[in-house]
Amino acid sequence: MTGLPIDAILPEVVAAVREAGQVVVEAPPGAGKTTRVPLALQDAVAGRILMLEPRRIAARAAAERMAQTLGERVGQTVGYRIRGEAKPGERIEVVTEGILTRMLQTDPELPGVGAVIFDEFHERSLNADLGLALCLEVRGALRDDLALVVMSATLDGAGVAALMGGAPVVRSDGRAFPVETRWLDRPLRQGARLEDEVVRLVERAVAETEGGVLVFLPGEGEIRRVASRLNLPGECRVRPLYGAMKLADQRAAIAPEADGRKVVLATSIAETSLTIEDVRAVVDAGRARRARYDPGSGMTRLVTERVSRAEATQRQGRAGRLAAGVCYRMWAKAEEGALPAVAPAEVEVADLAGLALDLAAWGTRDVGELAFLTPPHAGTLAEARALLRDLGAMTEDGAVTEHGRPLAAMPLHPRLAHMLQRGGPEAAPLAALLSERDPMRGAGPDLALRLRALRERDPSADVGAVERIKAEAKRLRPLAGPGRGLSAGAMAALAYPDRIGLRRPGDDPRWALSGGKGVRMEPGEALVQARLIVVTDTDGSPREARVRQAVEITEAEVRELYGERIQWVDACAWSKREGRVVARRQERLGAVVLDDRVWRDAPDEAVAEAMLEGVRALGLRPSAAAERFRARVALARVGGEDLPDMGDAALLAALEAWLLPHLGGVRSAEDWATFDLLPALKGMLTWDQTQALDRAVPGAFETPLGRRVPLDYGDGVPGISVRLQEMFGVTQHPTVAGQAVKVTLLSPAGRPVQVTTDLPGFWATSYADVRKDMRGRYPKHPWPEDPTVADPTLRAKRRG
Repeated sequence: MTGLPIDAILPEVVAAVREAGQVVVEAPPGAGKTTRVPLALQDAVAGRILMLEPRRIAARAAAERMAQTLGERVGQTVGYRIRGEAKPGERIEVVTEGILTRMLQTDPELPGVGAVIFDEFHERSLNADLGLALCLEVRGALRDDLALVVMSATLDGAGVAALMGGAPVVRSDGRAFPVETRWLDRPLRQGARLEDEVVRLVERAVAETEGGVLVFLPGEGEIRRVASRLNLPGECRVRPLYGAMKLADQRAAIAPEADGRKVVLATSIAETSLTIEDVRAVVDAGRARRARYDPGSGMTRLVTERVSRAEATQRQGRAGRLAAGVCYRMWAKAEEGALPAVAPAEVEVADLAGLALDLAAWGTRDVGELAFLTPPHAGTLAEARALLRDLGAMTEDGAVTEHGRPLAAMPLHPRLAHMLQRGGPEAAPLAALLSERDPMRGAGPDLALRLRALRERDPSADVGAVERIKAEAKRLRPLAGPGRGLSAGAMAALAYPDRIGLRRPGDDPRWALSGGKGVRMEPGEALVQARLIVVTDTDGSPREARVRQAVEITEAEVRELYGERIQWVDACAWSKREGRVVARRQERLGAVVLDDRVWRDAPDEAVAEAMLEGVRALGLRPSAAAERFRARVALARVGGEDLPDMGDAALLAALEAWLLPHLGGVRSAEDWATFDLLPALKGMLTWDQTQALDRAVPGAFETPLGRRVPLDYGDGVPGISVRLQEMFGVTQHPTVAGQAVKVTLLSPAGRPVQVTTDLPGFWATSYADVRKDMRGRYPKHPWPEDPTVADPTLRAKRRG
């Protein structure tokens, strides 16, 4: 057995397990931890050893490699168990991560299991995080003899060790073989096509190195496009490697090439655990595809992002597994510092419906009771629990229901498990189809085409994908509830009650979903004329998602399935298009309106409440009198009076409190244009506040004739406009709130003659010139030489 770097620390790992019952193992890529540690622990623990792997291909490959090391076949000492396939081992069993959760839910004591190893924990999958949290609780409450081993290549083990209550950390610093890293001379040019740049770099790597080349690409589509464009020497064989491939093709990518060289085009499944024979060089395109869940839309979308530095290290390590190697990075060295340190943990970006159901089945209502390295986001977890309540899998207080418990035991998303239970065996093909990769990419969104391809041969369907879906459907049928003879649309509606869509009016193919979101299709698709659809997959856009998969459903089927949820709702709403409040009586399933009628006797209160939205859209539009009142209040507040804020922002934020009682009869933009805000604004003040306002900032000035002239405070200074003759006899300039009033003196025709804040000074200086001019223009009006002793008047001179 060839020595590997991990061998040097195996005695320390075994000792830690014997003494502490748990250990964190840090070892770089290529150190050999996946295949060496389980074998080394056989004599240290009593019972079987379970090792978790994040991917099926890695689980199978790890078991085969360990069995080969022992000179045995898989199924003797070492075995594996993955979805749809099992070869149990007597002492060591490699399983995919979800299997451990179901084992714990079935029997938390894990009878017969002596140790659980979490391999590649740095990938931070949701199932691994949950599995470790549950195992730690089991170890603390039921099985203090259960050994736990967490292994990682790039994750700092100190945090995991602390989570485990101070577990020992054992590190291996050695790499199997050195790897030289080569970067681009400069960053890729703006707008460069990923596939074209990868092709150039792969052809360079083939020319500069010997042996196999492993190329990391984001997904299957990129793999196919790069494979079609490569121009390689005749001895090179291109081998794709991704999760949805046939087992034989996966083995061919991993195994040594019989003759010549191989170029493996792989997704991130080749980052960990797998040793791909003959690889001497790695080409890293620097991209990773991740699923990101948006709780706002309730949908998951795939995004292509820059790799993290930790992922880049993992990929680099693939070149040094069997000999010295070279890693080509498709970015400049100067760009490396801008890469994120680690990829986000799945619990941070994933749909948490499955986790929420597992927690409920475990009996945990407060997620804080479990030891999560990264706690689930409270908002996303709340959305997940709301879905489970909608499916009938969880009670209002967070407990699992009798219906929810079998759903947690199924290897399916809770939506699909619910569909299988309620829809019967006929739902198995659809559940399998929605769980797997689309077998008819580019065939449009209609799910009926794909279901037909499972029954009848379709040349446009991926044969391998169809066979996998059929096999999965066969495996799921025994888990189903009683049959109901439902259509594909009705079965899909069981899984997606929040994605039943009603077509919007108009030529554009758009639908409103029962959950409140909107979706669209490209013109010309098969379902563009369907009135009602169930959307099972979208591109995840948070604005208006594009439908990738959907199926038609009839209104009769919707009513049969969800009749108890369909309700008549009386609704008044502001219509921006019509510029008025529209009152309707609507029959609704969530946000989907199945029937819509005019609500002729809508109460005034409901109309007024809807009009508030119109006010927000139209703006306040205060009259001149209302604006003067607001200015007085603002000035008084500056002076220290305890009065409410009447600025636009404050008023719009509190419309319900001060405006709603005054909106009777207002229901359109035209009504609002003639509405006077002044009574409503005055109604905001108590009697004492009104008195205080009048004292501090009066609303009017009383002229010598006893006439009350409104005071204008628009620019923060009190002002009035009065006829010049009305101020005769005034020898002291008027003041308000300690400020000189800005007096605009008007001619008999009401035109401004003079603006002053010093009336005595005006009488003594400028008045003489004004008198000379005004006497010629208005000879019938009095223009005394000394206005300070004249009587104020608004009348013309009497005829003598």
